[in-house]
Amino acid sequence: MEIVIISIVAFLVAILTFFSGFGLGTILTPVLMIFFPVELAIALTGVVHFFNNIYKLGLVGRNANKDVLIRFGIPAVIAAFFGSWVLINIKDVQPLFSYHAFGSFFEVYPVKFLISILLIIFASIDLIPYFNKLQFGKDKLPVGGALSGFFGGLSGNQGALRTAFLIKAGLSKEAFIGTAVVVSTFVDFTRLSVYASGFLKSGLIDNLSLVIFTTLSGIAGSFIGNKLLKKVTLRFVQVTVAILLIIISLALGAGII
Repeated sequence: MEIVIISIVAFLVAILTFFSGFGLGTILTPVLMIFFPVELAIALTGVVHFFNNIYKLGLVGRNANKDVLIRFGIPAVIAAFFGSWVLINIKDVQPLFSYHAFGSFFEVYPVKFLISILLIIFASIDLIPYFNKLQFGKDKLPVGGALSGFFGGLSGNQGALRTAFLIKAGLSKEAFIGTAVVVSTFVDFTRLSVYASGFLKSGLIDNLSLVIFTTLSGIAGSFIGNKLLKKVTLRFVQVTVAILLIIISLALGAGII
């Protein structure tokens, strides 16, 4: 039964996140945690996310803006290594605060709380009409890449920050999605190579049927998303991104994810 539920979630989320450039891993991980241990849920999500990106790379990777890719992508990958190093070498990070709600206990860590504040700021810029024409100059792209890569390595939440910068880079919707997919694929490859040994120990091999069905469902969702791409406007993509940014930022700030 869990295979059916998780596959449906992967399919629906993949359609939505095709436009936003982030969210599949963020949403799929807590759903998997309902049925599996944390380590296995993270491993399953990582594999599904990676193969979904590989498929999207074949669909829209050619639309990536090479100049933005170099200015943004290279700093992102480099900074991801530093973020991962910090995560591995800093032990016993204490939560900023904790609380009980709805019968559950939540802990909010400094890094995720900081990311949530940044995301709310970026989302507000997208939703306030005064800032509709605001764009980040090319000189800001390395900073955005470094921030998204570093926080991705440190906390696993890099897609939202990446999208927040790229959506204001003056790209067409096709170039925006293509560039985000290419950067995400490279960062995913880096992260998966680091955690490969841990995946083998998590019980991933024992759940290959779930991996296959969930991956195929995610790919099917991306296929539908690509078909819908021609029917949506850049403004629709911007608003979708802004709404998802707010949802993700509130969840991060509350310690839910």
